[in-house]
Amino acid sequence: MNKRPNILLILNDDMGYSDLGCYGGEVATPNLDRLAAGGLRFTQFYNTARCCPSRASLLTGLYPHQADVGLMTGNDDVDGYRGDLSRRAVTIAEALKPVGYAAYMSGKWHVSHSFDKPGNWPNNRGFDDHYGIIVGACSFFDPPLVRNGVRIEPEDDRYYFTDAVSDEAVRQIRQHAASQPSRPFFQYLAYTAPHWPLHALPEDIGKYKGRFDAGWDRLREERLARMIEMGLLPEGSELTARDPSQPPWEAAEHKAWQTRRMEVYAAQIDRMDQGIGRVLEALEQTGQMENTLIFFLADNGGCAEELSRAWMGLRDQKTRDGRDVRLGNDPAVMPGAEDTYQSYGVPWANLSNTPFRQYKHWVHEGGIATPLIVHWPAGIPARGELRRTPMQLPDIMATCLDVAGVEYPHEYNGNTIQPLEGFTLRLCFDDDTGKRDVLYWEHEGNRAVRQGRWKLVSKHPGGWELYDM
Repeated sequence: MNKRPNILLILNDDMGYSDLGCYGGEVATPNLDRLAAGGLRFTQFYNTARCCPSRASLLTGLYPHQADVGLMTGNDDVDGYRGDLSRRAVTIAEALKPVGYAAYMSGKWHVSHSFDKPGNWPNNRGFDDHYGIIVGACSFFDPPLVRNGVRIEPEDDRYYFTDAVSDEAVRQIRQHAASQPSRPFFQYLAYTAPHWPLHALPEDIGKYKGRFDAGWDRLREERLARMIEMGLLPEGSELTARDPSQPPWEAAEHKAWQTRRMEVYAAQIDRMDQGIGRVLEALEQTGQMENTLIFFLADNGGCAEELSRAWMGLRDQKTRDGRDVRLGNDPAVMPGAEDTYQSYGVPWANLSNTPFRQYKHWVHEGGIATPLIVHWPAGIPARGELRRTPMQLPDIMATCLDVAGVEYPHEYNGNTIQPLEGFTLRLCFDDDTGKRDVLYWEHEGNRAVRQGRWKLVSKHPGGWELYDM
């Protein structure tokens, strides 16, 4: 192909492996399902179990420790854990610049020090235009917004962050088509949905009323059956056991509150999918859909964190109109509104990660397995097929450089750049072939290595477990 493709990289936050409709879940995701039907779904693609390390690895094609974000964005004064994206790494946006790509970002950054070091924010790492947040988690109704390095406030009382992230991406795509139609672009669309707090709009929550009343045990079984029917899992696959800390659904307390938690979580994903639909519409209306390579994936598995005031360590918060925010998972408070701050917790994360065990933070499959959808009408002949080749986050950057015909730099802005760790996914576009032989993980002392069918994993503190995958 002579013309370089546009690249749209969509990342969402804290979503389990099987939440999307096209991966067996209950959430209505027609736009992502459409991309899957017209492209590829990967069944063994992996992130790195936590938001900051995954984003650093995704953006640089390195392992997170090489990018200096081995943990979060605090500075531990140790190489690999400086919490600020390394200058010995280049971002996808920076690497694509030499061949003329424009670069846009809408959404969550979270790979540099929050508000004390703006020199490492998106506009200083290759992006021409950025709207979103620098931090990790925040209110969906009143987030700490930044536009091109300058703090701004939400536009009005109807503000909802997921909608704004989608709308800004639409604006960037349309403006690019109008002003630079012959120039390719790289668009990084990084949602916070469905990360806690459980904040969603009433009309979206209402769509899921009663959908989860059957409870986590039955819904996990139903998901497994759908995943087998879809071919995502082989015949005879079995569920991992329910998390031992959780009761069977029949014995669960506060059922109305429990189902409401999952209803709000589903509504967050639903709203994201609606926004992705508007982004796809913008590509279609500007004539750019055919030659745009689209990726969709999540930064880690479902999040089992149960929020409490003590756990969060947050000071009292106020809503935009001055009301107190009711912090923590209190069954007396139904989540969803701006004056609540809750998570969906262990039992529903167990559902989100069906059929796997463990969660965000850990490098068992429930923490690192992500859906990956790849769609490119002009470059992927397959439609609706599955790819089972195990691949990992650094491979996204390798693929972007491959399709754009770009050499990975050895030096950038006077800094020696570490070698690329990724392998291109392009080999998988025609058939189920990949070059990656070994995959590695480490986060908070949780470690794993996989070679071929064998995976060796350790949950810190603890011994090693060997699995035939």
